[in-house]
Order: sequence, then C-alpha cells, then structure tokens
Amino acid sequence: MRVDIITIFPDYFTPLSVSLLGKAASRGDIDLQVHDLRTWAHGVHRAVDDAPFGGGPGMVMSPEPWGEALDTVAGPAPAPARLVVPTPAGVPFTQAMAADWARCGSLVFACGRYEGIDARVVDEARERMPVDEVSIGDYVLSGGEPAVLVMVDAVGRLLPGVLGNADSAADDSFGAGDGPMAGLLEGPAYTRPRVWRGREVPPVLLSGDHAAIARWRRDQALRRTAAHRPDLAARLAAGPAGERLDARDRKVLIDAGFPITAEDMAH
Repeated sequence: MRVDIITIFPDYFTPLSVSLLGKAASRGDIDLQVHDLRTWAHGVHRAVDDAPFGGGPGMVMSPEPWGEALDTVAGPAPAPARLVVPTPAGVPFTQAMAADWARCGSLVFACGRYEGIDARVVDEARERMPVDEVSIGDYVLSGGEPAVLVMVDAVGRLLPGVLGNADSAADDSFGAGDGPMAGLLEGPAYTRPRVWRGREVPPVLLSGDHAAIARWRRDQALRRTAAHRPDLAARLAAGPAGERLDARDRKVLIDAGFPITAEDMAH
C-alpha cells in the first residue's frame, strides 16, 4: 500500500519511521511519503492561507496549493487513490473503516489547519476520487496531523505482514467480521508473574481448558463493553449484530447490569 500525507509540518510524522510501521516501511510492505504543502505555494512568503470570505476569526487554507498538491500526489482523474480529510465535522473513524481502507492500494491524507481547507478543494476532489471526511473524536485539534497519525497506525497494522501475529487483529477491541471481539471491547490481559503485589491471575487462565478460557475472555469483553461502552452493547443486543449474542452472552450482560429487554431476549 502507498500512503501519501500532505501537511505544512512534515516533521510531525517522524514517529511513523519507528515501531511496527517503520519496520513495515523498511521491508516495503507500506510506502509512506510525506509532502510539504508549501512546495505548491507561490509568492515570496509561500503562504497557504487567507482570510475567510464573510468575515470571522481565523484563517482558511487556500485552494490553489491544495489543488496543485492533489493533482501531483493523487494524479489525474480517474485517480486510484482515496482521499482522507480529517475534520471535526467528519463522520466518526471506526475499526471497520480502517479495515476497508487497508484494502485500498493508495491513500492520500490531507492535513488541514486553522479554520480548515477551502471547501471547494474537497468538492472538486470528489469528482475524480473517493473522498472521506473523518473525525477521530468529539473534540477539536490544532490540525489534522495528530488524527492522521492515529488513522495511519490503525490502517497500517491491518496490512499483511505488519503484525507479528496475524491473528492479533481479530482479537482486538472492535474486531471486524465474525471474530470473537466483533462489536466488543477487548477484556483484560495478564502475564507473569502469577501473583503480583498480592493480586493473582484468574485461575481459569492457568487451567489449560481452551474452551473455558475462550468463554471467560468473551464474558470479560461483554462486561467491559457494558460498563464502558453501553452504546456498543445496545447495538449488539438490539441490532442485526444481536445474532452474535447467545443465551450465555445475554445473561452476562444482564448480570453486568445492562438492560436487556424481552424483545432482545427473543432474538
């Protein structure tokens, strides 16, 4: 996969050269390219922003450098790349979205700043490539760079060969598809020593009974999801994904204090 990032702060993405993504890039599993937007800026000061039409505080990123940057990086229509624009006004970024993007051949991330990028840039881009305006949470950042770091990491770890154990992604929180964590938060994990500061590892994890261990892990995931993300638990109980919940799952949710209705129990 090729990942292009357009930003006015290229040094912000130095962390992508380390850890799993850095190793994947060195092997050629992922091609990471960071571009300075000012390369396409004109004038003595190479400005990339201007005052907003209609007045108001802040500055807006100008369409000219962005248009030229996307012409160069994403290519002419029909472009094979998918453009991702982080913005507080975007749709929520999810694990399912990361899995979908991981199947793309090329992603281009546009890091906005100030009051955002002139809206005509996205409108024009939609005519020649898929475009996603995405938010990583209900808060405002100084720019798109932190969000892009988050999204590139989430997508990159799903690429073949990036994780040391290919089964790890299926066991993650929000696991996609029909995996054991589909729609759930991952439960607690433990390692040596068996007893630490008087706290012992749950005995079932030492039993060697793989079926019992799998059931315990799912029970813990259900309890954690009910406690921390009741919205996800409600979706599992009442929506089409409710087919994934068996009678034991529903009892665990009830014991955890989650309100399961009679209609939910009938699923």
